[in-house]
Amino acid sequence: MSHDEQYVHPWNRRDWLIALGASLAVILLSGLVAATGEVPGWEQAIFHGINGLPDFLEKPMWLFQLAGLLFVPAGVAVAAAVFHKWRLVIGLLLLMPLKLFVEKQVVKQLVERQRPGTSICAGDTSCGNFRNVPMEGLSFVSGHAIIAWGVATLVWPYLPGRWKWVPVGVAVLNSIARVYLGAHNPLDVIGGGAIGVIIGLLLGMAVGVPARRTDPR
Repeated sequence: MSHDEQYVHPWNRRDWLIALGASLAVILLSGLVAATGEVPGWEQAIFHGINGLPDFLEKPMWLFQLAGLLFVPAGVAVAAAVFHKWRLVIGLLLLMPLKLFVEKQVVKQLVERQRPGTSICAGDTSCGNFRNVPMEGLSFVSGHAIIAWGVATLVWPYLPGRWKWVPVGVAVLNSIARVYLGAHNPLDVIGGGAIGVIIGLLLGMAVGVPARRTDPR
């Protein structure tokens, strides 16, 4: 980190507030649908469309789903520490316990919907492709999506130009991979992604992010 780098707490930045409001709307709407415990027909169609993609994609999809593992923020934090981005390090380390709390103690206490193997296929393995994933268990929301989108949101302000879209692309592919592998319904990853963005935005607001180059401050 250069000594003259400026940081701000973007409580009043319009783009951050829009992203926060949109993400809150997404998690509320997806949660209302998932709270019924059922998977509507249109969501089943999306699941089968992604889950039915060719088998040769399994290895790359398996790799992309690793971007949602709990230790990923710690690994990115190590890289951030090398560049002395200490505020980013703090945000990434806080992401892990916040993810666990919101997912396990809040969302999954309010919404009980099973994984596709049960909620869509009722245990019939022939109705989908379940690639070494559990058939049962609470599915809403996807913890992998929370991590992938939380990391993408936290690192976004630190990356220049088009590089900002690299972690976003990884997060998108991570969400697709979880459906492709048969681990989650589409709204599970959409809701998880929204929570990841919300947590990332709030952490960025709390610890501070690099000021825009055009910011007179």
